[in-house]
Amino acid sequence: MASPFAAISFSFFLFSFLSFAQSSTIGVTYISRLLEIQNRERAPPSVQIAAAYGVLHRLLPSHSSSFEFGIVSKEQCGGDSCFIISNHPSSSGHGAPEILITGVTGVEIMAGLHWYLKYWCGSHISWDKTGGAQLLSVPDSGSFPRVQEAGILIQRPIPWNYYQNAVTSSYTSAWWDWKRWEKEIDWMALQGINLPLAFTGQEAIWQKVFRNFNISHVDLKDFFGGPAFLAWSRMGNLHGWGGPLPQSWLDQQLLLQKKILARMYELGMTPVLPAFSGNVPAALKYIFPSAKITRLGNWFTVGGNPRWCCTYLLDATDPLFIEIGKAFIQQQLKEYGRTGHIYNCDTFDENTPPVDDPEYISSLGAAIFKGMQSGDSNAIWLMQGWLFSYDPFWRPPQMKALLHSVPMGRLVVLDLFAEVKPIWITSEQFYGVPYIWCMLHNFAGNIEMYGILDAVASGPVEARTSENSTMVGVGMSMEGIEQNPVVYDLMSEMAFQHNKVDVKVWIALYSTRRYGKSVPEIQDAWNILYQTVYNCTDGSYDKNRDVIVAFPDIDPSFIPTPKLSMPGGYHHYGKSVSRRTVLNEITNSFEQPHLWYSTSEVKDALGLFIASGDQLSGSNTYRYDLVDLTRQALAKYANQLFLEVIEAYQLNDVRGAACHSQKFLELVEDMDTLLACHDGFLLGPWLESAKQLAQDEQQEIQFEWNARTQITMWFDNTEAEASLLRDYGNKYWSGLLQDYYGPRAAIYFKYLLESLETGNEFALKDWRREWIKLTNDWQNSRNAYPVRSSGNAIDTSRRLYNKYLQNPEIYDL
Repeated sequence: MASPFAAISFSFFLFSFLSFAQSSTIGVTYISRLLEIQNRERAPPSVQIAAAYGVLHRLLPSHSSSFEFGIVSKEQCGGDSCFIISNHPSSSGHGAPEILITGVTGVEIMAGLHWYLKYWCGSHISWDKTGGAQLLSVPDSGSFPRVQEAGILIQRPIPWNYYQNAVTSSYTSAWWDWKRWEKEIDWMALQGINLPLAFTGQEAIWQKVFRNFNISHVDLKDFFGGPAFLAWSRMGNLHGWGGPLPQSWLDQQLLLQKKILARMYELGMTPVLPAFSGNVPAALKYIFPSAKITRLGNWFTVGGNPRWCCTYLLDATDPLFIEIGKAFIQQQLKEYGRTGHIYNCDTFDENTPPVDDPEYISSLGAAIFKGMQSGDSNAIWLMQGWLFSYDPFWRPPQMKALLHSVPMGRLVVLDLFAEVKPIWITSEQFYGVPYIWCMLHNFAGNIEMYGILDAVASGPVEARTSENSTMVGVGMSMEGIEQNPVVYDLMSEMAFQHNKVDVKVWIALYSTRRYGKSVPEIQDAWNILYQTVYNCTDGSYDKNRDVIVAFPDIDPSFIPTPKLSMPGGYHHYGKSVSRRTVLNEITNSFEQPHLWYSTSEVKDALGLFIASGDQLSGSNTYRYDLVDLTRQALAKYANQLFLEVIEAYQLNDVRGAACHSQKFLELVEDMDTLLACHDGFLLGPWLESAKQLAQDEQQEIQFEWNARTQITMWFDNTEAEASLLRDYGNKYWSGLLQDYYGPRAAIYFKYLLESLETGNEFALKDWRREWIKLTNDWQNSRNAYPVRSSGNAIDTSRRLYNKYLQNPEIYDL
């Protein structure tokens, strides 16, 4: 039976997927020895096939008998990893398998299954929070679309498909249990991910390692951060914040890690394990007084509070560094029974070396690698390349010194932000060192419709085919997942793309797959979204600073508004003040929301979405996108509405300020109602998942405080001074708007109106104290929030669209 969807997409498929030549890079030759070792050590074919059937059964239990899986050699794939989709020779029999999918590993088999479901059955797979899997378009067993008689062979153009960021473990998966992890590993396999970061449970390993260096469990209580802040504790940015960790947590996480690793290995993945970066507990300084241990500077605490900041770093050139590094690798091997030989270590991530002498830097790099190699002779060091774009310390001589401190092929760099700021271009292919082209995309798990689809569709191909390319993989290194499914769908596909993708054609197919049917108005809407929210080319980091979720801590007199120009200088309550004073105030306390597209065009796209509601009302993926798009449009409108409040204030217009303030607060309440219409935008699941991992009430209180604090103040504050990282992990979640963001804005507007009515200056210190008290009280509160959505997404979106976005006063910034 031929598939109508396959007929629609065939010309695109033929051009993009089949017109390739076998390719490799210089970088791949450098890692060829490791690839051979990994192939030899991979789980037996029977284990991988069984694991693949497990994924199929969890995804499509009613169709389990329709597929047969098998493992093939690289030689059968033309020398590279691949999957092959073909019609099953027994497909004519009743109840017999219809489609045969083979691959080099279980991951390739799953990628082949996804490819078939995607391009022959018109289905779509995303995270549950972003709408889940659209599988209604998959035909009944016995009616599966046939592929061409010769079959479909898809090779990987590059060996590795990397996944995760060192902080994803805190922003997204801090509270995951095995059920949620199993879903994620299934998703990874279907996306073709074969090189995932695996950081869970390492604190229990560290306990055992440090015990051998005479450091007790008590000494470590102030070393580890709380569950929601472990990522930064591991990187040596902070210590103790949100802790101490209960022993039950440590033991529980280690058991969870063993399950995670077992499943990854069963599917043929290569988990990336952590390595020693030099971050050590304070007690080590006293146990080994002659060791080269330095205390780092302040990392975002208020006033350099040593209770949380200023961690200790063991110099990599000290002999003790190699001892600890070796012990940590060996302890992991003892606990887990095996390794993929790739270890992540980011000693210098937001921790600058004390000396910029290239020889010293080279000695540091060599010592870090020796620590890994001493524990595993086949070790490969995987390093995030974020430091090269983040820290001006890393000039070419310093970069070369670090990158060349390790034998060629034993260091791989993640070009972490390549879709916006590719380092491979400016560093001559990382000066010859193998690297993975990564899409960072998301910071802190913020909810924002954003992406650069054209860069994703072309960047990896340009890097791989460039002269003297050392690229060895593609990757997704986002700080938080479960948002913008379109971006991750395309990026995952680039692991198998040999040519650049025509995004305009691809996006038309995407909307049909995502919702299970072709709706012309929706395709038009997605074409608008592709050219606006998903076409950010201004090079800015997309940290969501919308006013609702990142309210400005600043005197309203100093907030610039587009309608008020102030030629000849600035004025504050009739008094001339210096431009520097104003700019300092703005820079320190107010970060303009990022806007890179026409809001009126996105409003038109939303109108098309709403008009299609009757045709797509049964689609969970549609309802997610509708809520998200409505939220996006209203959030940008709220930014403009806030500026109307500020403009009225600066014009001494009490009535205007009061009117616009009330409208802003009403909009926040309406947005909370909107977000409550889909499970993907609820606060409740985040808090409840934290509490469910607790063993007793005390842990429940601690874990919930961790969860609440990360998404609000994030780090420490005083009664009068907010955290320097406030709102960094902000979220558009129902419950959070109603009980925190809305009341916070109301406090600000109260002081703003008092200032107008009394003629006094804005009481910035009073506002700050009351806001911080609100935050502290909310972080310590125990009120529960729904974990299931309520309300009608289509009706609510339509009502809010008519109420706010039809307003003729809305304007583009």
